[in-house]
Amino acid sequence: MTTTPWNVLALAPLGEDIVRGLFAPLGDAVEVSFPSSRDRAGVHAAIAEADIVVSDFSGDLSLDADAVAAAPRLAFVQLPQVGSDNVDMEALTQADVPVANTAGVNARAVAEWAVGAAFSLCRGLAWADRAVRAGGWPQMETLVHGGRELHTQRVGIVGYGAIGSETARLFSALGCPVSYWTRRRRPQAPATYRELDDLLAHSDILVVALPLTDETHDLLNEAKLALLPSKALLINVARAGIVPEDGLLAALDSGDLAGAALDVFDVEPLPADHPLRTHESVLLSPHAAWATTQAQINTAVVIQDNVKAAVEGRPVRNVINGLSPKIDRR
Repeated sequence: MTTTPWNVLALAPLGEDIVRGLFAPLGDAVEVSFPSSRDRAGVHAAIAEADIVVSDFSGDLSLDADAVAAAPRLAFVQLPQVGSDNVDMEALTQADVPVANTAGVNARAVAEWAVGAAFSLCRGLAWADRAVRAGGWPQMETLVHGGRELHTQRVGIVGYGAIGSETARLFSALGCPVSYWTRRRRPQAPATYRELDDLLAHSDILVVALPLTDETHDLLNEAKLALLPSKALLINVARAGIVPEDGLLAALDSGDLAGAALDVFDVEPLPADHPLRTHESVLLSPHAAWATTQAQINTAVVIQDNVKAAVEGRPVRNVINGLSPKIDRR
């Protein structure tokens, strides 16, 4: 008896040849499809026939409640990233559709970016590069203002999942005193646990590395940022909504916050006239802390393995909405 292939709808902005190559090892078990247009209408039209959706990591295409309602066959959603803010998790859960992410695949990549950003902020590397390229030679200005040796900085990690724990490990290896706060304390963590306000008060460098949820939205508002030591540095590799941009700008404008390294923004791409672009003390990155070759290979392996498990009737990994990891075709 011939089994009808599972329809896998791919929403990520990758070439069709790349995506088909990813699923080629699954042979005739799957049929890969793509939206006819990269907009809401295209997603809604294509999802009607989809059994599995691999969502978009760029943020261009989202799975909203209307898209879920238009997908009677949808049995599984695979996120190609850790964050889930581009899908309507409530609608998918109510529709009994398991959602899995790729937790851990880019932890080392993002952690290394955070450490690299800390080095850059402590020594003004990006600022000095811009000054020299513009014809300057700010050696004396650098001496007057002084740089920071990273090992002297107290590092606070907000969030202690795969990324947060790896970030803590790398900073510890460099000799930094490291503390962390998370919603669920980790008794076995080598870093020191502190309550959030206490963590902020003891962090010369604050790294934000936790998911954006209703609970964490605006978590580090202007009042919370005011608890940081004078001239602290902030590194955000999570989501912009956790650190409201108006509060961040106020702290930078006042000089209370000496600098920031940001890989995430409220609006992406960052608007050309955004005031963050004018701050010499801010390191800007195009939401690419995860973008290493190794992390992309890791992501592809997890996606391929999970789709293969789904079509073969085996449990998938990393389901994040509390449903059964065993995928039932509809």
